[in-house]
Amino acid sequence: MIVRDRPSGLKLFLLVRGSILPRIRITLVVNILVATLVTISHGDLFDLKITLTAIPFTLIGLPLAIFLGFRNTSAYDRYWEGRKLWGELVHRSRSLSRQCQSLISDPEPANASLGLQDVRVRMIYRAIAFAHTLRQHLRDIDNPAELQALLPEPEWRQMLRSSNKPDYLMLRMGMDLRRCMDEGRIDACLANGIDTTLSSMASAAAACERILGTPIPFSYTLLLHRTAYLYCFLLPFGLVDSLGFMTPFVVAIVAYTFFGLDALGDEIEEPFGNDTNDLPLDALCRTIEINLRESLGDPHIPAPLLPKNYCLT
Repeated sequence: MIVRDRPSGLKLFLLVRGSILPRIRITLVVNILVATLVTISHGDLFDLKITLTAIPFTLIGLPLAIFLGFRNTSAYDRYWEGRKLWGELVHRSRSLSRQCQSLISDPEPANASLGLQDVRVRMIYRAIAFAHTLRQHLRDIDNPAELQALLPEPEWRQMLRSSNKPDYLMLRMGMDLRRCMDEGRIDACLANGIDTTLSSMASAAAACERILGTPIPFSYTLLLHRTAYLYCFLLPFGLVDSLGFMTPFVVAIVAYTFFGLDALGDEIEEPFGNDTNDLPLDALCRTIEINLRESLGDPHIPAPLLPKNYCLT
């Protein structure tokens, strides 16, 4: 995710880092070169004069802009829903830590020094592991060593064989809660509150999987791609007779807008990836880890992640 102040003045036009320009630069340069060649030849292709007026481009350009707007709105809805789900996960993780420490009875306050043998500490550290496994699951990466210190060794080894690690950790949470009820350390009505929190965390994870597994229909995206490319590459032929040497400049502005909107929609359509405009899942997981470790008085608290070159991952 790009994190920086809005530029002003000349910087607004010269800024490259954080813009969509690097992603579309090759297509944009080719389009400008085509417009330049059309301008030099004045629309002549060998002995054939290609005559187009601005009317068809006016008729096509308006609906194309509307459809690109609808598509980008749909892509941003997916992005924003993903951010709300991870915000819910941050909230529920903090609530789980509070509930485990205040509702599960024990003569000694919960503290990281008690280790994973204490069920309260174990459930809180497992919540940290849940956030990290969900991030890895959504980004299709596998780094089990990152979770080894957060889980008991037998549980960590069993998790390696699971096809859905976040779901496995939720199952272990439920088993620990059941054990606390059997031992009389928590009443059933209070355990229901913790179970509701666990269900909300599992629901957020399932909703993220739904976004990941249900892309915008490919045929709709393909139609917009084709139309935008045909429009921008044919545009010089419709403008050269009226604009002359200014044709490449006008084509560059239009192509930058259409290609940029198209590429931006592609980028935010899948909000859990590693593109510069995707959600900062690393930073969100680090926030959860810091909050939950602090709640246990853990001295080994990692530093918050900061943007590198204005990009927060």
